[in-house]
Amino acid sequence: MPATLTRRALFGLSFLALGGAAGRMGAAPALAHPVRRLNHADGLALRGQDVMAWHLERRPRRGHAGFHLDWQDVRWLFASAAHRDAFAAAPARFAPAYGGFCAFGVAQGYKVDIDPEAWQIVADRLYLNYSRGVHRQWARDIPGHVRSADLNWPRIADV
Repeated sequence: MPATLTRRALFGLSFLALGGAAGRMGAAPALAHPVRRLNHADGLALRGQDVMAWHLERRPRRGHAGFHLDWQDVRWLFASAAHRDAFAAAPARFAPAYGGFCAFGVAQGYKVDIDPEAWQIVADRLYLNYSRGVHRQWARDIPGHVRSADLNWPRIADV
């Protein structure tokens, strides 16, 4: 694994352990014991990104507090009521793989945050990555990385 990825992964892990940047702390209401199997900061899923935008608009898009849904003890924001309602109808179908953590990181055995611009939908499943560079590594062997991540996820999901 390249040294830069290792340093970034360690930074990402320490960043998550500290609860995110101070500027984002308190940005969302704290819900009762949000689970760690979902990528969230202070109870807000995916740093406030609208998960449905990746599926329906094929791009990342910030959600708005006025269009939210609490699912699995985490608040999800959406860009519109239509996006919120579509997610509410089948959240398990639209939620990102590996709780919204970097899919390549999970394939390597750890959880790190994501860059909303580094993503891909494969067989109707949303995969997010730490950065565009990591996404390029992920894309070199998606089936192999998915196999590794699927094996690793049960072991690291709640850590």
